[in-house]
Amino acid sequence: MSNNKEHLAFGKKNFVWMLIGIFTIVIGFAIMSMETAAMGFGSLGLTVGPIIVVAGFGINFYAILLKTPSAPEE
Repeated sequence: MSNNKEHLAFGKKNFVWMLIGIFTIVIGFAIMSMETAAMGFGSLGLTVGPIIVVAGFGINFYAILLKTPSAPEE
């Protein structure tokens, strides 16, 4: 052990993509809440918002599976 730095499963790139995904999900829910039709049965509440939320979950899935370069062991 040359230094006491632990190797984390996620790197900086993973966390950035995860934050982008979470932000996308929040935007999708905000768009769904802006629906003015009764009971949310308009195009924003039934189409646009859910597509953006699913895209955000896809981004988070990508962030989890993104492989970070391993640190060289000494």
